[in-house]
Amino acid sequence: MIRGQLRRNEPMCKHTSWRVGGDADRYFVPADRADLIAFLRRLGADTPIVWVGLGSNLLVRDGGIRGVVIVTHRGLGDLKRPAQGRIYAEAGVPGAKLARFSVRAGLAGAEFFAGIPGTLGGALAMNAGAFGSETWDVVAAAETVDSAGQVRRRCPDDFEIGYRSVTLPTDNEWFIAAELHLRPGNAEDGRERIRNLLLKRAQSQPLQVPSAGSVFRNPPGDFAARLIESCGLKGEREGGARVSERHANFIENRGGATAAQIEALIRRVQREVQRRHGVLLETEVRIIGERA
Repeated sequence: MIRGQLRRNEPMCKHTSWRVGGDADRYFVPADRADLIAFLRRLGADTPIVWVGLGSNLLVRDGGIRGVVIVTHRGLGDLKRPAQGRIYAEAGVPGAKLARFSVRAGLAGAEFFAGIPGTLGGALAMNAGAFGSETWDVVAAAETVDSAGQVRRRCPDDFEIGYRSVTLPTDNEWFIAAELHLRPGNAEDGRERIRNLLLKRAQSQPLQVPSAGSVFRNPPGDFAARLIESCGLKGEREGGARVSERHANFIENRGGATAAQIEALIRRVQREVQRRHGVLLETEVRIIGERA
């Protein structure tokens, strides 16, 4: 018996930070971990699965998603301190909540999660980072689940971890939790660090309009935003999509944008930067689904 919410033909524009995207065939919000495992065991092994947290760092095309979307940010929210210097968090815990919890626990080293606008699951999957720190710098162990509902506890050496990339041992395995190792810290100092990080983010990023965070990975030894700005691309538009004038590595939905327009603007930026600088920018955002 499934206890969570299972919806059909769910508009993904309601669940992505860009506010675009077609319908998902099925959209499942598990009640908790046990419910998730029961659901996976009922799915056919060949059913395509897409995992979504808060819908940031994600462009869903206008034709939507075939298969099933599994949402983590409601049912996978366990957050606790199991041992000295350790925090256990499930995949649906938002980065900002994780940062605040670690500070209240008198631990330091996780404050940077306040600058990651998604969940821990997404941060684990892409080695997300902010303000000079990366997720896997503080991971002691991770828990995964496969399409048969089998849960495994894995160490960092089980994964290939790089800049904004993580390769899992198998293709049908996904993160559901992690244990973080942190150092002792002062709570007030931690709160001040979070305040300063959030102020820096607010001053440099267009937080008042729909976007998906940084669109492109920084190439080795350089910054995507610098390359884009040097090409005079700030303010460039494709329909309702615009390269941010505040931060060139952000693309904004200025109202009525479609996923196709955002993707077209992404490709235009890539072409121009490659033409001018000989650098092909790689996308940091995931682009999924079918074209309309």
